[in-house]
Amino acid sequence: MDCLFCKIINKEIPAEIIYEDDQVIAFNDINPQAPMHALVIPRKHIPTTNEIPDEDTALVGHMVQVAAKIAKQNGYDESGYRTVFNCNTHGGQTVYHIHLHVLAGKPLGWPPYFDESLKQPVA
Repeated sequence: MDCLFCKIINKEIPAEIIYEDDQVIAFNDINPQAPMHALVIPRKHIPTTNEIPDEDTALVGHMVQVAAKIAKQNGYDESGYRTVFNCNTHGGQTVYHIHLHVLAGKPLGWPPYFDESLKQPVA
């Protein structure tokens, strides 16, 4: 399998790991979109959120709990943070191994700006 995130999990590619346990690993995004931008990924390879099997519902819940821990450890639990799963091309997914973005450290507007010429949201 030629999955970037699987290679990070297997320590074949370096990453700035900020959390890990037997189910997930979290690391700082190499192209941060906020002062704090981490990714929480499961050790199990699941390509998209469309393919999360029923038996992995708890795993996804654990990913959300880890995101909250990371936000708290960085002092953003009170001021606020955003968690995002992207799914498939129009959802903004570029690596096909589910991952939860954790963004904080600046006001994050909503809704995302929509660029009509691109037919997609622009961050």
